[in-house]
Amino acid sequence: MVKENLAITEERIKAVCERAGRKPGSVTLIAVSKTKPVRLIEEAYEFGIREFGENKAQEMKEKYDMLPKNISWHFIGHLQTNKIKYVVGRACLIHSVDSLHLAEEIEAYCEKKGLDADILIEVNVAQEETKSGIKPEETEQLVKNIAGFSHVHIKGLMTIAPFVENAENNRMIFRALKDLSVDIGRKNIDNVSMNILSMGMTNDYEVAIEEGATHVRVGTAIFGERNIVL
Repeated sequence: MVKENLAITEERIKAVCERAGRKPGSVTLIAVSKTKPVRLIEEAYEFGIREFGENKAQEMKEKYDMLPKNISWHFIGHLQTNKIKYVVGRACLIHSVDSLHLAEEIEAYCEKKGLDADILIEVNVAQEETKSGIKPEETEQLVKNIAGFSHVHIKGLMTIAPFVENAENNRMIFRALKDLSVDIGRKNIDNVSMNILSMGMTNDYEVAIEEGATHVRVGTAIFGERNIVL
């Protein structure tokens, strides 16, 4: 099932890139494996997938320890400061930094352990009360505050759009994040890159790609509904 689903997903990504005048290689597919058993991740791995996304720190650590070390793990969930130790040094990219306090704690842990951490700033573009993320109008200042850190490096922005039946309803959300990344990128802030736009999930990743997503986070379309057995 996983291999068939991946083939369909990758073909859809290729098709939308062609429509948008983009190279398929410009979009990274993150297979969101949260709550999924290791056997399904291994099936995706056999198909050639090397980028996986997790939203629970301890679950990501357990899978990291069990699976091949050439997997790139993306931490995409809300990160509590007491769970930083499970993520930093294992995740290639933390997608969900949305406060100066969290960034400071990551910096302090990195300094203590001699590590570096690549992060994205999570922006609550839709300003949903139930979602994490900083307000769009506060994003640039947060970026500037983190830019001076020695061990934490901003690589771009991330957003979680509302769940909608019609993906077109999220187009302006994705466009707004793209515009924000361009605006910040033009400031040429030291230690800050805006090369990554993490946006789009199973129900709307094609629209996200059309609007400039570089990383899409797809779970259900690959693995089916959630599971909780390792």
